[in-house]
Amino acid sequence: MNILFMGTPEFAIPSLKLLLEKRYPIVGVVTAPDKPRGRGQTVSPMPVKALALSRNLPLYQPESLSDPAFVEELRLLQLDLAVVVAFRILPPEVFTVPKHGSINLHASLLPRYRGAAPIQRAIMDGERETGVTTFFLREKVDTGNVVLQARTTIGEDETAGELHDRLSQIGAEMVLHTVRLIEQGKAKPMPQDESLASPAPKIHKEDCRIDWSTGCRAVHNVVRALSPSPGAYTSHGGHTIKIYRTKVVDEEREGQGGTVLKVDGELRVAATRGILSILELQQEGHRRLPLEEFLRGYRIHPGERFE
Repeated sequence: MNILFMGTPEFAIPSLKLLLEKRYPIVGVVTAPDKPRGRGQTVSPMPVKALALSRNLPLYQPESLSDPAFVEELRLLQLDLAVVVAFRILPPEVFTVPKHGSINLHASLLPRYRGAAPIQRAIMDGERETGVTTFFLREKVDTGNVVLQARTTIGEDETAGELHDRLSQIGAEMVLHTVRLIEQGKAKPMPQDESLASPAPKIHKEDCRIDWSTGCRAVHNVVRALSPSPGAYTSHGGHTIKIYRTKVVDEEREGQGGTVLKVDGELRVAATRGILSILELQQEGHRRLPLEEFLRGYRIHPGERFE
């Protein structure tokens, strides 16, 4: 069964590794073109490329997925299936090449949270449960027939980074199971219920500013949804402060949102309703630090406000 794997970031690694471990023939890996990254703008391989190179897998990095020359290269591979995990939107001329079509792994229980940021949006919304879905690609994004789903609870204090890592492992098992069902001719794809569909749009800078006028639970959800990246932020004394981890202390007390209530041994801040304890934060231009270390080099006093 000739398989083409398509993916770029760390989320895709467990799926590719598991398929290789189970000795499925990966006849090609398609990943994003190299781009300068970080402060130094250095060019270094993204995770899927690095793994493909380490295993001597045929690698493709087309600038355009619709390039006729690239599509013809795929046809020559005599593909049975394409497995897509955390990759770009594919044009029909690509996802229809394999004999059995192309499957995608999505980090939500489709049709809930269709789009680019399903993990972050689910946490922002205070969801208690999420999961992964494998489905067959069609032209309209995240709407194809579902093969398998797996559910998992979201921890009350779990961050997007922590949930991302768990879902990548759960997803790898679902990808393997899906490939086996297709190989055996036992896959039974089911259409999605459009009445249950909800969006998960890309995270923009305006989504990252903390709104202290909301309840503490809403602030807590935004903080953990954006941790570790891009990070929820607020302002204090003209400085931008990113907050990465909080804990809900009180959900009932009403107050002026953003007011610092306590600094000695603990940083407690009021939302319009409820109180949060700030556990990890970062001043612009500095490292992310646990509270105790942060307060050694930065002064905050009770009565002051985060804006």
